[in-house]
Amino acid sequence: MPVKQQQTATSLSDITLRAALVVFAVFVNLATVSTAHAQTLSILHAFTNGRDGAGSTAGLTIDRGGNFYGTTSVGGAGYGTVFKLSHQGPGWILDTLYTFQGGDDGGDPYARVVFGPDGALYGTTSDYNLSGVHGTVFRLTPPSHPCWSTSCPWTKIVLYRFQGGADGADPGPSDLAFDAGGNIYGTTFSGGGGANCQANDCGVVFKLSRSGASWTEAVLYRFSASGNVGNIPAAGVILDRVGNLYGTTDLGGTLNGGVVFQLMQSGSNWTETVLHTFGGLNDGAYPNGLIMDQQGNLYGTTEAGPTIENAGTVYELQRSGGSWTYSILAALPGGEEMNGPEDAPFMDAAGNLYATSSGGGSGTYGYVFKLAPSGGGWIYTDLYDFNGRDGADPAGSVVLDVYGNLYGTTFTSIPSHYGEVWELTP
Repeated sequence: MPVKQQQTATSLSDITLRAALVVFAVFVNLATVSTAHAQTLSILHAFTNGRDGAGSTAGLTIDRGGNFYGTTSVGGAGYGTVFKLSHQGPGWILDTLYTFQGGDDGGDPYARVVFGPDGALYGTTSDYNLSGVHGTVFRLTPPSHPCWSTSCPWTKIVLYRFQGGADGADPGPSDLAFDAGGNIYGTTFSGGGGANCQANDCGVVFKLSRSGASWTEAVLYRFSASGNVGNIPAAGVILDRVGNLYGTTDLGGTLNGGVVFQLMQSGSNWTETVLHTFGGLNDGAYPNGLIMDQQGNLYGTTEAGPTIENAGTVYELQRSGGSWTYSILAALPGGEEMNGPEDAPFMDAAGNLYATSSGGGSGTYGYVFKLAPSGGGWIYTDLYDFNGRDGADPAGSVVLDVYGNLYGTTFTSIPSHYGEVWELTP
């Protein structure tokens, strides 16, 4: 993903962390099963960099009818799109729901769109390439009357425009989350003005609350570069059943490899607790987003592995009373540092985990994998290796339909370089 790649490339200048990644290794209790050819991959849509957009960095959202919704970071009018992919007859039809115009309208969406409690789609724009614009949170609603055209644009409104100062800047990498009252939570990649942050770029956790027809932002937490706490969140937050927030930062911690954090509310204040700090020695570095199971345990991925032989990790933070236990479920194959997953895993009803790695695999173009719990360990299965012609750099998360098929996107491809939406069937 362009935003994160820019930041993490800078992170690798940390000589201590680089040395640690080279020297130390981790041994994980898993059985490797190579079944890359047992799955069938189909391209549902190949982006053209036209009205349909190009370069999807995010995963897909599925509705009850089996339709998919996603974003492209560029294309359209040059600033990205929101699209819907519908199964019609034997094929799939892509409908561009919205084309970003740049400026105050926003542009460069790097995260997913998600359904809110009202059934509308919500998302963020990064505005990474727009001078003087610092990102937006937006809402998309379908046409109020039936639309029989092949193109049915939705109505978009901007809920909040970030000013780039204390309120934060660039929420683009953040998936949004909702509480029971319909309030919106997310993070910004920069801004906030936290302690010791160069150019005010440590980021914030924010909340948007509806007041009539308008929305008000409150900054719940400003990250800083002091001590061993985290800074620069490159993913959104998730909520538990009592309203605590959980997330990750790309940097900070003991060796500047990022942290997993919890925010708990006490009155009008929110207190951060670092649940795990990544050192790279045996746990990887640069964590992505999180998911939570029914027991309240957290699962995530890191983009860098414990050694340069690993393309990241999949890890679990298990809740035990008031403490958390960290364990690596898999040190992923890949062969190059900073070549691993760039998004959170997906968990099915049986507790299996699915994710993508942006690089590695037999053709070094990335792969899709599964982790299945078994006898206290995890069985790793390589489901599919991309070869470039069928896509490359799957940066987003995956989603599973009711039939067990996996769906996702690739950021680029050969020779078009514009990426695809894909389906993987058993």
